[in-house]
Parts: sequence; structure tokens; C-alpha cells
Amino acid sequence: MAKIVSIPLAIIMSILSFFIPSKVEAPDKEQWNTNYPFVFVHGLMGWGEYDAQYKLMPYWGMFGGELLGKLEDKGYDCYGASVSGTASAWDRACELYAQLTGTVVDYGKAHSERCGHDRYGKDFTGKAMLEKWDSDNKINLLGHSFGGATMRVFASLMAKGDEAERNSTSVDDISPLFTGGKADWIYSLTSLAAPHNGTTAYGLEDTYAGNTDTAAYDMFIDHAMEINRNTVTDENTYYFSISCTATTRNADGTYSADKNRMEFLFRGDAGELGKLKGTTSGGYVVDESWFENDGLVNTVSAKAPSDAPSKEFDKDDITAGVWNIMPVYQGDHMSLQGGFFKVNTDVERLYTEHFDMINSL
Repeated sequence: MAKIVSIPLAIIMSILSFFIPSKVEAPDKEQWNTNYPFVFVHGLMGWGEYDAQYKLMPYWGMFGGELLGKLEDKGYDCYGASVSGTASAWDRACELYAQLTGTVVDYGKAHSERCGHDRYGKDFTGKAMLEKWDSDNKINLLGHSFGGATMRVFASLMAKGDEAERNSTSVDDISPLFTGGKADWIYSLTSLAAPHNGTTAYGLEDTYAGNTDTAAYDMFIDHAMEINRNTVTDENTYYFSISCTATTRNADGTYSADKNRMEFLFRGDAGELGKLKGTTSGGYVVDESWFENDGLVNTVSAKAPSDAPSKEFDKDDITAGVWNIMPVYQGDHMSLQGGFFKVNTDVERLYTEHFDMINSL
């Protein structure tokens, strides 16, 4: 199967559209118990507020208008992180930490030596995303697509750190990200169409063994499962997942793109994902349950990480330490960003209701 080709940024920047606002009910702030900041982490080939192109075309909102500003107007404190478009979940997690704390990106001594790249990256000194961030001033994380893997690796490092980095780096030289003990700095995680268990968009045969420090490597099913095995689920943190679907089931059991819900950019890939099954190089069996998809990510993969505790969302029983699986969203992979050609004016309502729920916990 052909691998998915990312939409060139030049195309995105050259298309014009109009936004028709939709009425969204004001949040019920009287029911709030918290109002921690909401930090959005973009997906593959994405961009955030630290990137110049965000002002021309916001990743969050797209042609429907800048989404985070609309949420800010309703009383939610929102931020759009800027991490590498193609790097591994580890590298992106390190970049997220530097932006949150206003420090130099430290990819870790052990990691950078093993992967053959510089240990240090961009300097965010004086550009911290937050004025305060600690166990009393927590954050809520949201990750779209590969941003979901990024925030999970990040949260796991905050909780337990990394043994290889502790063993190879002196106490006065190691980044606090790798020392652990900070799980309580994060209140909740919400994944948005995230390939928790990988995606069949990258096929079933592992062709990434020689390039391990990339997003493509991490999204291949076998490698995504490895991330899951090394990622902790903190018992005091709230976890939510929102998966998407924009395909319909055919008479033969395969799935095809629903043109009413899916951008034309994804329709060919949706048909390929909707019929691919077999066994990965590592022996994982991909069956018919993987057919339904949003054009880039298999719906079943976006529901919850393998080996992590999970349950269907119940508004009367929202449990910490468990992935609460929200109802499947009727939209393609870009619908939770705000859509592209198919502008999704209802996405503001989705986040308003979701944030209202989180703040009411």
C-alpha cells in the first residue's frame, strides 16, 4: 500500500475560504472546580503558536478561524505548542517541555548519542508558555494525531523520568524532564484522532528500522506498541480519547470514504486503510476491526493505547487512571482541527463541552 503523503504547507497557505460562525453556548462556570490551562499539541507536519505560519493559517481552526482565541473568549486558557513536524515522539516531548518551562531543548545525553544528533535544540529562554507550572498549577494536554503520542511520552517522562538518562548524566547536568516525580503537574490528557497503536497508513512491513528517531517510525504499528509498553498511566491523571470516523461499511465488509464527511485529500487512503489486513513484521495481527478509519488513522487505534486500562465514557463515572473512551466523532482526520475544505464550525462546541466537563471534575 502506498504511504500517505503529507499535505504541503504551500497548498494550505494558498487557499482562500470564508468562515460562517456558529452559536456556541457559554460554559457553565458555576460548576467548575478547576480552570487549568489547556495546551494543544499538533500532529505530523503541523505547527503552533511559536511558528510564523500560525498567524497566516492557524493549525487549530484552519479556515474556520483561529480556534484557541475563540476558546479564550469563553474563559479557557489555551496554548498551541510548536514541536517538530517529523521528529519522534521523544524529541517532540523534549521540545514541549522546553516551551512550557522557557528553557533550552535538551533531548537527553543518552538519547542524542544513541540517535546521532545534537543534544541541545532551540532556546526558549524568556519565551516560556506558562508563568507558573507545578503541582499546584497543573495543565491539561490535548494531542491531535501524532500529538497524542507526543503528549503521552511527555506525561510518562514527567511521571517516571528515564533510567538511561539518569545513568548517563550527572545530577547537575540532567534535564528535570528525565528525573520524574512530576506526574501531578498534569491534570488531564485528551487524545484527538491519535494513532495510539499505530496506523496501517504505513503498511504492515517494517521499513523504518534504520531511522528510529522519526514520527514515521513511531507510528508503525509494532513501534507504537513498544511506546505503549514503556508509557505509564498515572492513577491520579484523567485520560480521554476522541476517535473519528468518516468511512462507511461496504457489502463485502471493507470500508470506503464517506464523501459527505471526508476531505477529498484523504479518500484514496481511506479506501486503502479500509481493506488492509494481515500480520505486521513483529507478528501483530491486523484484522477487520482496523478497517474503519478517518482517512489517516484507524478508528480502533485511536480509542485507547494497548495494555492501558480503558472504558467507555460514562458521565456519571469519570475515572482517573483509566482512558475514558469518548463517543466516536463523525468526521475525518482534520475535523478536530476545524476542517480544511470541509470547514467544521461545530468543533468549537465540542471543545467547549469537553473543557467544561474537565473543569467540573
